[in-house]
Amino acid sequence: MNMSFYVGAIGADHCSRKLSVVANNLANVNNNGFKPKTAVFSELINYNLNDSPEAVTQLTAGAGVRVQRTNTDFGVSAMRETGLEYDYAITQPNAFFMLQDPVSGEITYTRSGRFHRGEREDGFYLTTESGKLVLDQNRQPLLLEVADVEAMREALEGGDYEEDYEDDYDGEEDEDRPRVSVYTFSNPSRLLSVGNNEYTVGNTGMEPVLVENPGLAQGVLEGSGTDMAKEITRMIECQRAFSFAARVVTTSDEITGTINSLRG
Repeated sequence: MNMSFYVGAIGADHCSRKLSVVANNLANVNNNGFKPKTAVFSELINYNLNDSPEAVTQLTAGAGVRVQRTNTDFGVSAMRETGLEYDYAITQPNAFFMLQDPVSGEITYTRSGRFHRGEREDGFYLTTESGKLVLDQNRQPLLLEVADVEAMREALEGGDYEEDYEDDYDGEEDEDRPRVSVYTFSNPSRLLSVGNNEYTVGNTGMEPVLVENPGLAQGVLEGSGTDMAKEITRMIECQRAFSFAARVVTTSDEITGTINSLRG
């Protein structure tokens, strides 16, 4: 087969894959905690024309390019204040909330801190919008303390609510008390995306490490990391590259047709 057909076809195919990555980034421009991906290209093996592979010659030809991998930027994006009690934003890069699926027990990680108070059989827990449980520093579901409204009302009517409150709170923070925690990895780029702004370690063998003093902001959400200007620029580049690759295929077809007509 004519090599030019292969080079043009593979170039057009992988340009379309890069365009899919750009389109996904643009589609999530308003999703909290979304981290954009970039397609990394690698050049395929070059070969010598009319000579042995070991020969030193300037007559070389490439075999095209392909998308080798997609990288994810786990940096910190712009923050916006919501004032909601269960909204959290991570203010440091390469750190994640640990989540657990209550049905399958699967562990995933996310930077999206849009959480809610979800009721279960034994109480209220901090959950995601999809119902996954947020884990604490001990990798246990984070049980929320819900105020007993009736007890508060009775205490207020009896005039001893303030005294009871002072007895229950000693003014010192309990370090062992379950709290919203974040985890990090030695090589976050190896995390596998599973959709819904969540990631898993898969079979990479990585172990999450608890961040002792995490940068967390309550009542704040981290926005999408998509940069519209960069993505539009990449889209234009990709469209131009695709058109050039398609033109290579068309030109190669025209040359082959001309040669066949001369032979006839």
